[in-house]
Order: sequence, then structure tokens, then C-alpha cells
Amino acid sequence: MNGSTGASNPTAAASGKASLLDPGFDLTLRPMRYPRFYEMYRAAIKNTWTVEEIDFQIDLGHLRQRMSPAERHLIERLVAFFATGDSIVSNNLVISLYRHINAPEARMYLSRQLFEEALHIQFYLTLLDTYVPDPERRAQAFAAIENIPSIRRKAEFCQRWTDAVFSLERTESQADKRRFLLNLTCFACCIEGLFFFGAFAYVYFLRSRGLLPGLAAGTNWVFRDESAHMTFAFAVLETVRREDPQLFDADWAIQVRTMIEDAVECETAFAEDVLSGGVVGLTRSQMRQYLEYVADQRLSMLGLPVHYNARNPFPFMELQDVQELTNFFERRVSAYQVAVQGEICLDAAF
Repeated sequence: MNGSTGASNPTAAASGKASLLDPGFDLTLRPMRYPRFYEMYRAAIKNTWTVEEIDFQIDLGHLRQRMSPAERHLIERLVAFFATGDSIVSNNLVISLYRHINAPEARMYLSRQLFEEALHIQFYLTLLDTYVPDPERRAQAFAAIENIPSIRRKAEFCQRWTDAVFSLERTESQADKRRFLLNLTCFACCIEGLFFFGAFAYVYFLRSRGLLPGLAAGTNWVFRDESAHMTFAFAVLETVRREDPQLFDADWAIQVRTMIEDAVECETAFAEDVLSGGVVGLTRSQMRQYLEYVADQRLSMLGLPVHYNARNPFPFMELQDVQELTNFFERRVSAYQVAVQGEICLDAAF
């Protein structure tokens, strides 16, 4: 069986090469086929943080004394979305990504990503418990996908693409692989890459006004993690495109563009809700433009033409520019990096 628990792709078998979306579970780390994924795993281990490092005391004073009712509504909606968003990503990671990305070094990274998603969930749980002391309002926030329409709409969008692969046991056919690739594209471009980036913009807007430094500090680390998750997902897409380019045809491009347009509309509806009280200095049209800008970046990263031709309207997002995903957090203070000891020879034979 050559270290695999399932049959190989006939095309790959004919060429003598295994491919990333072969059905089954390859268990062989030597020789390592995709050392890039292993290096991503090592980099993620170095950048370890904990929720306990974040101080929310100044934030509490700001919420009570410096923020308007409209700004507090923004925060409550934001943390309500965050509290469910990372759980949705975690579920899809297990249901789809871990099952169908068939390389042990890639699954090592996915295991680390699952830990990071759990850490994000803990962060947002702490935010809700800290920021929303009223039990009834807190319960409403935790049940956001049931009782907050703008968040329910985003959750339904996510669930639609998770459901598309839920019954997919093995990627035996080209049609199976297309289903998986659309799921991966959705979570990389639309959920982690658009819904979360829209949410980050609200946090950094508040930071630009000197508000909620605890939230901003934690969000910096979440931003770094989510950027790395996107980098991994796009590396998977690049690998599959190289190994099986016929999967990325005109039909795929049309489906992806429609998916991203739908995501922009969902996130625009959320912006209408978040900014419904009238937040000074931040308009709905600016948020719409920013979402279109991010969507264009995602299309470019997929090698597709931009759709909106939008520019970034937020000077305060320059440091978090979506074109700087892989290097932004290299500027993070080194005190928060955990050393990884030992060197691995990536091209060693058995």
C-alpha cells in the first residue's frame, strides 16, 4: 500500500506520481512530497500566543466612558459574529480539508490550524464574557446565528458550501475534486479572507481612534493566524492547479466569481447592521468599497480578473493591507515567538 490507506488517482498512478487530492490517507513522510507545507507548520509553531496575555482592563473603561451606544452596538455585533465564525471554520476543516488534502505534512499544518481556531474561539468567548456583562444580551450574542439576521445570513452562506462536501467520502472523480476545491476556495477567499477581514477593519478603525487596545492586540495575533491559514489554502490551490490544471476551467472561474459576489452581499448586509446606529467616521459606503477591494484581491490571488476595480478607502488599514498577508506579522515583537529546536532534512530518503 506504500504508506497509504486508499487507492491512488488513476491518472497519477499512470504517470508514476501521487497528487495532493488522491483519495485515501497517505501516511508516508519520507520522502516528503510537499516540504513547503511542513515549513508552514514549523512557522506556525513558532508564533504561539495565549489569551491570558491580553489585558482587557483599559477596554472596559473605554466601553463605559468613551464609546457611544452606536459604537457599543458595533462591538456587540462584531464579537457575536466572531464567536460563531471560527467554529464554522473549525468544523469545515475537519469535514473537508483534513479528509481530502492527502499529504501527511499538510495534515500536520491542518492540525496546528485546528488548534489556532480553538484559540480564537477562546479569545472571542473571553471577549463576550468581558464586554457583555448582561446575561440576556450575552445569550443572544452566543446564539447569533439563530436570532441576528445579518449573522444568520453569513452562517447560511458558510453552511451551503460545507454541505456541498459533507457527503463526499473520497475524491474519486474530477467532479468530486471540483466540489472540494470550491469548498476550499470559499473558506479561503470568502470566510477567512473576506468575512474576517471585514471584521478586522472595524477593530482597526477603533484602534485608529485610540479605543480598545486589548481587542486590537488580540486581533493582531488572530489576523496573523488567519493570514497564514489563507497562505496555506492558496498554496494548496496552486499545487492542485499544477498537478491537475484542467480542474481550473471557465466553469470553475464563473462559480468562484459568483461565490465571491454572494459573499460581498452577505458582508454588506452585516455592515448595514453593524453601522445602523451611525458610527462617526465610518460609513456604510466605505465598508462596501473596502469589501469590494478585498474581493478583488482574492480574485487576483486566484489568477482571475478583478471584478470591482475598488481601492482601499481606509488609511488605517495600510499596515494590515491584504497584499501583505505573509509578511505583516514578521514585524511582531520577537518576545512572542516560541523557539522550535532541531533541523529537519527535507529531501532525505528512507
